[in-house]
Amino acid sequence: MEDVQARPDDRGVVIQQAGVSELMVPITVLDRTHGKQQTIARMSMSVGIPHHFKGTHMSRFIEVIEEHRGEVTMRTLPVILAELRRRLDAETARIELEFPYFIERAAPVTGARALMDVRCAFMGEVTSAGDDFLLTVTVPVTSLCPCSKTISDYGAHNQRTAVTMQVRTVARAFSAEAILWIEDLVEVADGASSCPVYPLLKRADERHVTMQAFDNPKFVEDIVRDVALALRDDSRVRWFKARARSDESIHNHCAFAEVEWTRGE
Repeated sequence: MEDVQARPDDRGVVIQQAGVSELMVPITVLDRTHGKQQTIARMSMSVGIPHHFKGTHMSRFIEVIEEHRGEVTMRTLPVILAELRRRLDAETARIELEFPYFIERAAPVTGARALMDVRCAFMGEVTSAGDDFLLTVTVPVTSLCPCSKTISDYGAHNQRTAVTMQVRTVARAFSAEAILWIEDLVEVADGASSCPVYPLLKRADERHVTMQAFDNPKFVEDIVRDVALALRDDSRVRWFKARARSDESIHNHCAFAEVEWTRGE
């Protein structure tokens, strides 16, 4: 049969990314405590298409990922990306993965233990200019409003805040030295918040976290600045973007703050 995708195209438009998305795959994630963790990811795979090619071969994306079924990790991403470039005759290849990652967390007073999920993402890209790897982690925390605490006769409003950190490391992408653990970023977010979020709380725990938040009020600006200071002090970090977004409890809107930083600037 004729290879229609390989027909020439005379419109002179380069396509930066074309491929498949919304693909659900099992993956293995490096776990600081247990070594590895199995989870399910929503995947997007793409390649760049030169201006003179009509299209790419979508079925080959699935063939490549099937050949690596159960072996998708940060360390195998460069192999998969290189295979995509080779099989699709492309100059660039990109993979994006979004997945839940589970951390066992103990309640602060009773020690009651349960799993809490955090939202994570990997982005791996290979081009003729080099490799790139981006880790994104979104952590739920509690924030308590300093203004509300100051102006109220008693009490203060608090809210759930999502702290999102996108990070590149100083080491070469995908190398063992490049590892920045997901748990490291969770600890940064927790330390910058009014109080961490827990999956299981008994009454004594609830009392503790309520008072902890009251004693440690934070605006979103405070949270994102404290995250920035912690990431700037981490010698593994080359670049980051940090964002704190609060789902306000007394307003019909969200509040957010964002900081971006590159080492050496």
